[in-house]
Amino acid sequence: MEMNIEDLIRSHGSLTPKRYKYSEVTSFLSNKLGEGGYGTVFKGRLHDGRLVAVKLLHDSKGNGEEFVNEVMSIGRTSHVNIVCLFGFCLEGSKRALIYEYMSNGSLDKYIYLENPKGTLGWERLYKIAIGIARGLEYLHHSCNTRIVHFDIKPQNILLDRDFCPKIADFGLAKLCRAKDSKLSMPCARGTIGFIAPEVLSRTFGVVSTKSDVYSYGMMLLEMVGGRKNVKSMVEKSSEKYFPDWIYDHFVQDDGLQACEITSEVVEIAKRMTLIGLWCIQVSPVHRPTITNVLDMFERIDELDMPPKQNFCQILEDSAHNLSAESASATNLV
Repeated sequence: MEMNIEDLIRSHGSLTPKRYKYSEVTSFLSNKLGEGGYGTVFKGRLHDGRLVAVKLLHDSKGNGEEFVNEVMSIGRTSHVNIVCLFGFCLEGSKRALIYEYMSNGSLDKYIYLENPKGTLGWERLYKIAIGIARGLEYLHHSCNTRIVHFDIKPQNILLDRDFCPKIADFGLAKLCRAKDSKLSMPCARGTIGFIAPEVLSRTFGVVSTKSDVYSYGMMLLEMVGGRKNVKSMVEKSSEKYFPDWIYDHFVQDDGLQACEITSEVVEIAKRMTLIGLWCIQVSPVHRPTITNVLDMFERIDELDMPPKQNFCQILEDSAHNLSAESASATNLV
């Protein structure tokens, strides 16, 4: 397995980020930032003085596919809205990823607060939304190899000291030739609540860059509403699923008041919400491209209201399909 990973990394030649020895990595670690199922993240400082975030992966990290995905895909990028990978470590079973340090953490730290707009402000939130879209446009259309991220969500958007957003965590990313408009994928990937319908079932359409657009749209709605779109399902709450809730209020012309949005920022919130609703259309052919999304942000005229989708049913289906897939995989072990 380790030899296969080595071969894959070598095959990418000069595009591969700098490789570090494990002893080097541990020498510049300082304090622990967090821990998850993937491993542990530490703050550190390179010998040249640059601050870094070091992700030490668990030894049992599957077959190494996610590690290679992250090193290879992000190693091909260079954009202000994509997190910079300074290097990696692959030494036996020890694996680490060394990123630029993002002092303001991830977007989810702010948008789920009781008063998220009081911390970030609507204007800054709006700029963050545009920055993420620019990062996606680069991955989809301007990178030397087209990259579909497949896990766009607030937890994977990091903020630097100036709150400039940067897309991170390319473990599920898929690289494809620039001319490819659709992707083949043997199984679903992503996070419940953000996975596009066609990723779960091809009956909805082909998997493509528009699958990232769907995830981006869900994230936009969470940024406006300040709540997780899977909250009602997970907690068995009586609260209406947010896309349904905001859509119904918009039809009644009280959508922004329902979100407790003041008149000073009403246009910002309205545009973000309408773009989000367009992005989560069930059929990929009805969604805008990420380039169209940027045009929608810049347009002066009002945006049309998109047709309503069966949002809640899609969410329930995605949870059911992923659970069934997980159970099937367990039975094969």
